[in-house]
Amino acid sequence: MLIHPDRLFSAEPEARAIARCLYASVRDLPIISPHGHTDPRWYADDEAFPDPATLFVVPDHYIFRMLYSQGVRLEDLGIPERGNSQPERNARAIWRRFAEHYHLFRGTPTRLWLDHTFATLFGFTERLSARTADDYFDRISAALKTPEFRPRALFDRFRIEAIATTESPLDPLRHHETLRQSGWHGRVVTAYRPDPVVDPDFEGFRDNLARFGEITGCDTTTWSGYLEAHRRRRAFFRDYGATSTDHGHPTARTADLPRDDAEALFRKVSTRQVAPEEAELFRAQMLTEMAAMSIEDGMVMQIHPGSSRNHNLAIFSKFGRDMGADIPSRTDYVRALKPLLDRFGNERNLTIILFTLDETSYSRELAPLAGHYPALKLGPAWWFFDSPEGMRRFRELTTETAGFYNTVGFNDDTRAYLSIPARHDMARRVDCTYLANLVTTHRLDEDEAHEVAHDLAYRLAKEAYKL
Repeated sequence: MLIHPDRLFSAEPEARAIARCLYASVRDLPIISPHGHTDPRWYADDEAFPDPATLFVVPDHYIFRMLYSQGVRLEDLGIPERGNSQPERNARAIWRRFAEHYHLFRGTPTRLWLDHTFATLFGFTERLSARTADDYFDRISAALKTPEFRPRALFDRFRIEAIATTESPLDPLRHHETLRQSGWHGRVVTAYRPDPVVDPDFEGFRDNLARFGEITGCDTTTWSGYLEAHRRRRAFFRDYGATSTDHGHPTARTADLPRDDAEALFRKVSTRQVAPEEAELFRAQMLTEMAAMSIEDGMVMQIHPGSSRNHNLAIFSKFGRDMGADIPSRTDYVRALKPLLDRFGNERNLTIILFTLDETSYSRELAPLAGHYPALKLGPAWWFFDSPEGMRRFRELTTETAGFYNTVGFNDDTRAYLSIPARHDMARRVDCTYLANLVTTHRLDEDEAHEVAHDLAYRLAKEAYKL
């Protein structure tokens, strides 16, 4: 077998038996995917995926960052350079290169996701390798040409109830408009990611502000006009199903400046290059402003701090953003969030979901914060923590203080469409294993474990994201 039916379950017989039972009760629940980076064009156009390399390798930084770390050039994996939206690709050569290096993924969650996909969707029983590369390529290519492997058919096959894509305020949402006009039943919504017009360090920031004004009809050279542009654009996104905003800041710092000071700061960042401290203060102020707007319009707020993004300058310069060089940094939440929480932390009609790449903050900061403030919830998975050990540690480090119900289920941060079921399956297995351990150590009754397993797999994410 390529995948074992008891993978990720306990080796202890009693706990394994309980985990199997719990997992059987949640295995086939619908998928709620409220924080994704899949391409809305897939669902809008419903065209066949072109080939295995373009489907699995090119869009997935989990894959190509590992290969790059071992000396494989991104050019040799078909990764497009800046300004080249349609590079020349030898798909079979890329796939062979990937297969030759498949051993690099031993012990990683990527290996679990891929093997799950290869086994359950394509029926493979033998591992991918240089020897099996062409067989894999040919069989997957043949399957992708069939109607059953079109994006919308896979949406139904995966039992996806709702999935959110992530777009910039500058995005016209044309693919979402195509979806709306199509009459297709699948629920694909957008999410508001304002980083290009919120972060003064974002490339083209001042040009982005001008474009922001053109799109919204607001005077984005003024503080009041700039804030009104956000309100209008958020309303536009809500019209296309958005229930959440998403903020990828370098830190969790927030600020609550007097209006005159905020206006003066905006004049600086919008007209010239500013010092790092001023850029950071503006981002901090904007998190608080976004929280205020969430109270107004009801959108759930997600904060993803602590990533030193695009750390590899040479790769960023040549290939652009999101090339697998986002490196975790130590993150403070207690002091950083204090200004925002002083103003909004006790609001019961506000939901702020906190994510982290700094695992050491779970028990020390995040669990106590979410275990107290009504506005805060914990998002248990993002990048490094959508792994089996990361998920297990999350439960161990947060449950005693925050409980299960100050978390929001599983959030898959995927760009690879076919890995969505594998990632949710992994989360369900890990959670069932954790719950089984609570049952065998008499800290939870089995009927309670079944209820919690359902909540973690489905209900908490659906309710937290208002889906």
